[in-house]
Amino acid sequence: MSALKWQGWAVGLTVVAGLLVFAPLGLYVWASGEPGAAPSRPAVDDVRVTGCRVDAWSRRVVAAVEVAGRPGGDGAYVVTVEFREKADAEPGERAAQALVRIPGVAPGATERGEAVGPVWPVATVPWCGVAAAEFAAAP
Repeated sequence: MSALKWQGWAVGLTVVAGLLVFAPLGLYVWASGEPGAAPSRPAVDDVRVTGCRVDAWSRRVVAAVEVAGRPGGDGAYVVTVEFREKADAEPGERAAQALVRIPGVAPGATERGEAVGPVWPVATVPWCGVAAAEFAAAP
């Protein structure tokens, strides 16, 4: 065989060996991606109900809601508050809900709002809790 054929085989084997070594490494780097920011916690973790009472004049349930601002910027919360007779929900029971919007929450700040619920029956004590919450960063 001529020297030119041997050089061709040597180049081909070198390319195949390089692919066998560097292709898995390249796939590993590509699949791992860039390290992203830590996943943000759910907005429900920033919200809590601090009070639940029946307004004496209107007989409506009023829930006091408190929001702790999350680090990373100002924003607004929309909180869904649920009103029930017991803390444990009955299967198939639909509880009354109300929305409260708390705008302009700065990082580390605590803001408050009130959610007004339905007219409540006499002689029953209401239970108020957070059903859902959403955070929208300020533009």
